[in-house]
Amino acid sequence: MEHPEPDTRSLEHSLGEYVRAVAAVVGVPDESTTVEISDTATAYLGLPHRWFDRPDHDVMLVWSERRGWSLAVETDPAEDPVVLAHQGGDDLVPPPRAVAQFVADTAAGRHTGQERPGPVGATTRRALAERLSRYATTHGDSSAPRWS
Repeated sequence: MEHPEPDTRSLEHSLGEYVRAVAAVVGVPDESTTVEISDTATAYLGLPHRWFDRPDHDVMLVWSERRGWSLAVETDPAEDPVVLAHQGGDDLVPPPRAVAQFVADTAAGRHTGQERPGPVGATTRRALAERLSRYATTHGDSSAPRWS
């Protein structure tokens, strides 16, 4: 009998490989990334940069299966991060190069995404796992420009 949803380990592996592909293009080492599968699948990439009006706080790139990619500034642990921009669009799994371009554009002040996350159509974990499965064995396009 086929299960309607993938097992958590398979989803975590595929998401982890996708996040590693994004990290490689953005210029983030693997040890600065995390993936978590719980009630919501999420990912975090700690960027080695500071935001000009918050120079004492790190910048992070975060992903959620409900909202896709967002760029944010880390704050104190008891506070929510300050979101700078959401990538926008209805693709939860954009190519790594597109994510790197989103980061570079936001850093350069020419972000064309959304200030608030748009509604993302409901997707099943199975559909998400299928989208991510191509990253389970490849690391995507690493020819994108790196954010500096």
